[in-house]
Amino acid sequence: MSKFSHVLITGASSGIGEALALYYAANGAKRLSICGRNTERLEQVAQKCRQSGCEVATKILDVTDTVATAEWINSCNAQMPLNLVFANAGVASLNEAPDNVRNTFNINVFGVVNTVLPTIEIFKKAPSGQIKHLVITASIAGYHGLPACPSYSAAKACVKAWGEALRPRLKKIGINVSTVCPGFVRSRITDKNTCPMPFFMEADAAARLIAERVEKNVGLIAFPWPMRFAVWLGSILPNCLSDFIYGRLPYKV
Repeated sequence: MSKFSHVLITGASSGIGEALALYYAANGAKRLSICGRNTERLEQVAQKCRQSGCEVATKILDVTDTVATAEWINSCNAQMPLNLVFANAGVASLNEAPDNVRNTFNINVFGVVNTVLPTIEIFKKAPSGQIKHLVITASIAGYHGLPACPSYSAAKACVKAWGEALRPRLKKIGINVSTVCPGFVRSRITDKNTCPMPFFMEADAAARLIAERVEKNVGLIAFPWPMRFAVWLGSILPNCLSDFIYGRLPYKV
């Protein structure tokens, strides 16, 4: 059973976010605060969670709205002190049109920033004995710039580095930080993929793995391990070799 009583998850209407909500509802969370941008999908997730006896509050929210996101997080904490916050909302696109690039950075970077900063301020004011854990969703793609998805890999590299840097900094004041770097996990994004997806995982299996490692306060949760090893190796290769390898991967211009 989870030690977290109030869990907040952004991007909870599908994919890993939905699976995390279902996991915590079934494993002892007393309250879930979840947000998304699709009313119907979000309410379907909430109904499934309520069947486990968990209290669920939903919010239709654009995480790029700094003020609205902070207000929502603070209002959730006012209802019941937050223990665990997932900055999980994200998008992906293989089409690097200017509007798509801006949207990718706005949601995957600034949406995370808008979730993390008010959470840190809430946790700073919380009693010292209260459980306080922040989880940032990055990606295996954040280990190296990918020509197939430059903006996505760059945005995920940004939040990966930020999460890794925040962990030792916030540990000194009693706030735990984990950064999640999943590989290919079933979602509305992967449902549209036509490319090979090695070591593909179902969302519920990924959520269970993430939750178990968060419980153990693991700092960097990257999986599956063969992909983690491969991207790590790619990240330390000399540029001439990585350019040769990544330059031969198929991608859409």
